[in-house]
Amino acid sequence: MPDPELSPPQSSLPAAASHFGAHVLADAAARACDVRAVTGGPAPAPAPVPSPPAAALSVDVPVPEVRTPTAGLERILRGPSGLGTSGLFFARRAEREPEPEPEPAASASASAEGIPIPGLYHHSVPEPDPVRVAEVSSRIKSWALDEVDLYPDDWEDQFDGFSVGRYMVACHPDAPTVDHLMLATRLMVAENAVDDCYCEDHGGSPIGLGGRLLLAHTALDALHTTQEYQPQWALSLQSDAPRRAYRSAMEYFTQEAGPSQADRLRHDMARLHMGYLAEGAWAQLDHVPEVWEYLAMRQFNNFRPCPTITDTVGGYELPADLHAQPAMQRVIALASNATTIVNDLYSYTKELAGPGRHLNLPVVLAEREDLSERDAYLKAVEVHNDLMHDFEAEAAALAAACPVPSVHRFLRGVAVWVDGNHYWHRTNTYRYSLPDFW
Repeated sequence: MPDPELSPPQSSLPAAASHFGAHVLADAAARACDVRAVTGGPAPAPAPVPSPPAAALSVDVPVPEVRTPTAGLERILRGPSGLGTSGLFFARRAEREPEPEPEPAASASASAEGIPIPGLYHHSVPEPDPVRVAEVSSRIKSWALDEVDLYPDDWEDQFDGFSVGRYMVACHPDAPTVDHLMLATRLMVAENAVDDCYCEDHGGSPIGLGGRLLLAHTALDALHTTQEYQPQWALSLQSDAPRRAYRSAMEYFTQEAGPSQADRLRHDMARLHMGYLAEGAWAQLDHVPEVWEYLAMRQFNNFRPCPTITDTVGGYELPADLHAQPAMQRVIALASNATTIVNDLYSYTKELAGPGRHLNLPVVLAEREDLSERDAYLKAVEVHNDLMHDFEAEAAALAAACPVPSVHRFLRGVAVWVDGNHYWHRTNTYRYSLPDFW
């Protein structure tokens, strides 16, 4: 798919050192339709670029660790340059003026848009385009009500309060059209319907969860069976709201995505469902896992299906062989793990107010490491920050070692998704509020 002519997403990738062999770049040159700068030889050194403005490294609150930018960090913050990279930027913007110093987290202006967690390492993003937000919000509600009959009338306030239009526009600023944004938006809503109705808020239960998830997964990964039984399966796809939503969202997605992109999503959704099953099994046993076990579960029960489709939503394709590289898989996993800990932290008070014991990282840390609620929460912030630093370092290393335009654009897209995800959690005061630990 061609790259659309749009302004670039904002990125927050910093620095590091990893290596892709020359044979990988040679293979990429033969396979990637948008690779114009790569030949069959060893990877060329990235062209030097000016240092980024200081504002590129600004954060909204003090962080517990400050890392000194390296040359690689500064290069990746600006993105690739040189022959063949113009498709990553579409239309160059004038250099931005340095941003003012952030206000204290507890200020009145910050309260109006949600308070960022003190000490949480993150990057600010531009406000999402309000025209796109309004259009996506209108379209997704029409889809939910008219196409898939997703929720009863008394859930409407919760649906509106989720602010999914603002969420997806913030996470995908390089989407060429609203139709592209809707690919991600339908999938996000469908995934939340499965989580709520099968696992959590709206009648979810760990009992029988495996069977429900298996049948729902066939709405994404079609059943291939005999003519006798095929009609019964097809009819089952309309039997409940989560399956209707999955089926419809996946149909829209496959109309735009290439075969490898669609299969990638199916794989990541299977990962997600496996994480749901682990959490459900622990709930049935009233078991609090070790911290490392919890983090292993969260590597599967996390946001990974969302950033992994950033190329489809952006109107291009990261070739399957590049997506499958271990270095790329590590970058995607680290990003997804960090965004999920953001969810644990911002939803902490909401989950504590619910019935029963809801596992999240602060709860597990308090139980397994004998910490107070406050100390456990603050340690969870440190875990998030470590994941973020590792993600940014690994992403920068990969971008420096593999100067393929689709790789660079995909990495920037994942970084933007990470930043947009934090923006949505911080600003969604309908759903989230912070504990009084500071």
